[in-house]
Amino acid sequence: MTLSLMPAGAGSQGGWRVAGSALLVVLALGLLCGPGRAQEGDAFSATVAVDATADTVAQARDMARTDGQRRALAAVAERLAAGGTKVRLPKLDDKAVTDLVLSFEVANERMSAVRYAADYTVHFRPEGIRRVLGIAGPGNPGPVVAGDSGKPLVLIPVYQSAEQARLWDDPNPWLQAWEQQPAGTGAVRLVVPLGDAGDIAALDADKALAGDGEGLAAIARRNGGEEALVALAAPRGPPGRPGGVDVTVRRYWAGGLLDSHQEKLTANPGESESELLRRAAAAIVSDIAGGWKNEAVAHDDQEGSLTAVLPIADLDDWLRARERLAKVPTIHKIALMALSREAATIEIGYGGSIDQLKASLAEISLDLVRGDPLWRLARTGPARRP
Repeated sequence: MTLSLMPAGAGSQGGWRVAGSALLVVLALGLLCGPGRAQEGDAFSATVAVDATADTVAQARDMARTDGQRRALAAVAERLAAGGTKVRLPKLDDKAVTDLVLSFEVANERMSAVRYAADYTVHFRPEGIRRVLGIAGPGNPGPVVAGDSGKPLVLIPVYQSAEQARLWDDPNPWLQAWEQQPAGTGAVRLVVPLGDAGDIAALDADKALAGDGEGLAAIARRNGGEEALVALAAPRGPPGRPGGVDVTVRRYWAGGLLDSHQEKLTANPGESESELLRRAAAAIVSDIAGGWKNEAVAHDDQEGSLTAVLPIADLDDWLRARERLAKVPTIHKIALMALSREAATIEIGYGGSIDQLKASLAEISLDLVRGDPLWRLARTGPARRP
C-alpha cells in the first residue's frame, strides 16, 4: 500500500535548527534512504533524505531522525576518506552518534498518519568527529590510540564464572590479576578502580556488561579518565584449573560503545588460574598498545553478509532484539528488509567466519540456523546481557 505524504505545514521548508543535546534517542529500523550530500564549506556536515514508517507519525519521525544521524555520519566519514585522510569509523551505538551532533536542520518535511519523510542536514562536532575517526586536528594531535588524550583508560574487570558475573565482589581473580599488573606508561595508561563506595554506587557487574552509558561515564570520571574498558573474562573448563580463558574487551567513550576486541588463551601445562589470568591481562595490555592490530587483521580477513528471519512478538520486541544485535562485536551492519507482526527479515553484515558469527550470537541467546532459502534466528532462552 502506498501512503500519500502531505507537507508538514508552513515554516518547515525553511528548516529547523535544534541543539544536538535535545535529540530523542530511539532505535532506528535501518531503513534504506538516499546517499548523503556534502555541505559546501563544512566537511563535518551532510544532508540525507529520510523516510520511515511506524505505528504513529511521531515514532516514524524519531526513527527517521536516528537513522538520518547515523547515515550522515557515514557520509562525513566517507567524504573525509575520499580526501586522502585515513579514517576508520568504529561501531557506535545510537547515543554515541547523538553525542557527536552539534545541530541539525529539517527541510521538505512530509508526513501521513504513520509515515514521515524529510531532508535532514546534520552538523557534527568537529572535535568529536576527529576523535572518533582518529584524525589530526585542533585538540587531537593524531590517530586515536587508547589513552593518548593524556588521561588514563579506566579498566573494569568483570569475571564470569558459571552464571555469576563479579566485579567488586570477592573473590574476583580477574580483578586481582589486573591489580598485579605493572602500571602502564606512555600511550597506555590503565587505571583499575579501587572498588570503594563511590565506584560500587556508580557501576556493578550487570550494568558493566549491559554497557550502561551513565554508569560507565561516571566511573571513568571518578578515576580521572574519559574512556572505560569493560574487560570480561570467562574461564573455560573446571573451576580453579581452567583449560583456557575467553576475554572480551569493549571500549566506551562518553558512555557510548566505540569498539570491541576478543582474546582467547589456552592454559599452559600446569598453569594455575591466577597465572593464566595474569598472562591474559598482559596480553590485553599488549593489544591495547598495538592498537588492536591483530583484531583488525582478523576482521578484515573475511567479510560476509546474510539475510535472516527473526521471529518477534511485537515492535518493541524487534527494537530490543536490534539493540542486542547491534552490540555483537562481529556484526558490522543490520538492515531491516521487511517487518511484519510475526517476524523481522534483516540483512546482517559481519566480520570473520560464519562459525564466529554463530558463537557471537549464542552469547545473546540466539541460534543461527540455515534455512531454505533464508537463515533463521532462533531464540535459545533468556538473553544474557551483552
